[in-house]
Amino acid sequence: MIGKEQTVLLSEEAIRNRVKELGRIISADYAGADEVLLIGVLRGCFIFLADLCRELTVPSCVDFIAVSSYEDKTTPGCVKLIMDNRIDVTGKHVLIIDDILDSGHTMLYLRKHFGARDPASLKTCVLLRKPEGLEEGVQIDYFGFDIPDLWVFGYGLDNIGRLRNLPYIGCVKT
Repeated sequence: MIGKEQTVLLSEEAIRNRVKELGRIISADYAGADEVLLIGVLRGCFIFLADLCRELTVPSCVDFIAVSSYEDKTTPGCVKLIMDNRIDVTGKHVLIIDDILDSGHTMLYLRKHFGARDPASLKTCVLLRKPEGLEEGVQIDYFGFDIPDLWVFGYGLDNIGRLRNLPYIGCVKT
C-alpha cells in the first residue's frame, strides 16, 4: 500500500500495455530464430520476465543469474556474481532481462560475462531506464520506460526487501 511520502509513477495498465508492445517488438526481431534464451537478473526482474515471456510468440527458454551491485542496499558498488546461469549460452540467442538500469555497471558486467561465452547474439532488455545517470557506452536494445532519478519500487522492484508484489511502479516523493 502506498504511504504518504509515496506515489504511483507507472500504473498497472501502463506497464501491461508496454510489456505487450515489447513482446511484439522482440518477437518480430527474433522471428525465425530457433529459440531465444531469456536470462533474468534476480531478483527484481522476476515479475517483468514472467509477463514478458508470456507475450513472446517465438520459442524461448528461461534461466536466471544473480548479481549484486549495491554495497549497502542503496549505494552502487562493484558488481559481484552471486549465482551464475545454468544453461550454456554458446551458439544461442541470448536476451538479458533486468528490472532497472541506473548507472549501467551491472549491464556492462553482464554483456562482458555473456559475450565471452560465444552466444549467437546478445541483446538486453530492461523495464526501467534512468538516462541521467548512465555511463557512456552502455547499450540497451529494449526498454520499457525512461524515468527520472527516483527511488522506485513495485512490480518486482523492492524497497528494502518489501513492496515487490505491487502491480504498479511507485516512487518516493521528492
